[in-house]
Amino acid sequence: MIVTRFAPSPNGMLHLGHAFAAITAHDLAMDAGGRFLVRIEDIDGARSRPELADAFREDLVWLGLTWDEVPAQSSRLTRYDDVAQQLERAGLLYPCICTRSDIAAAAEVTGPEGPVYPGTCKGKALQPSEPAALRLDVAEAIRRSGPLQWQDALAGYQQADPAALGDVVLVRKSEPASYHLAATLDDAEDGVTLVTRGEDLFAATHIHRLLQSLLDLPVPTWHHHPLIVDEEGRKLAKRRGSLSLADLRASGMNGIQLGTDLRAGRYRQHSTH
Repeated sequence: MIVTRFAPSPNGMLHLGHAFAAITAHDLAMDAGGRFLVRIEDIDGARSRPELADAFREDLVWLGLTWDEVPAQSSRLTRYDDVAQQLERAGLLYPCICTRSDIAAAAEVTGPEGPVYPGTCKGKALQPSEPAALRLDVAEAIRRSGPLQWQDALAGYQQADPAALGDVVLVRKSEPASYHLAATLDDAEDGVTLVTRGEDLFAATHIHRLLQSLLDLPVPTWHHHPLIVDEEGRKLAKRRGSLSLADLRASGMNGIQLGTDLRAGRYRQHSTH
């Protein structure tokens, strides 16, 4: 049975890009007689606003979607911590105190997600009192896992290339888990068989496939769909004030018709694959 999910973060209102992502996941599951899940990814520190989860549900109902809701990330912190400790004991994580500006200044390579961490803290003895993130030793992880592949429903089979992203953070300095660790564990826990998300997260899948191998997790298929973009061709974003679904609802727009228009491609899309 196909199981998909929509996993918004409550750090801003949903916009058209989120609507398209939710509709894509919903329709792929429903058309196959499967299940569509909603999971609230609410561990983004002070940016998380729990009250927005109810607004998200109102948006999805307005779009005409039905779903099964699974536990939010904030209820899964023990699992994240247990797995991080497991990886640390296995010698696959190391602490890092570098800031984003430190990395930008020292990086010599730019990867698909920006400057690649140059390994500044790897092998260093750090003071226990210093706030530190935990990074995955990707080279060692690849050595243990061997060659890996994954399948995208649109782009086909992919040779996993986690080294292109460098030693990514799995546990952030002030948060219990990074997106890479939390999403990978959550999708496995929730039985997701088809991970649908925007093409901006395509590269992250190389790391997620590596984590699945290290942790002996089931391997889903992925479906990285095009993004809805603005008049300037930019991805819609909360930080740029993209018009929210709540605003569209308040204006009297019909959510069912909006869903029909999104399915028909009447909003500008951008694809890189």
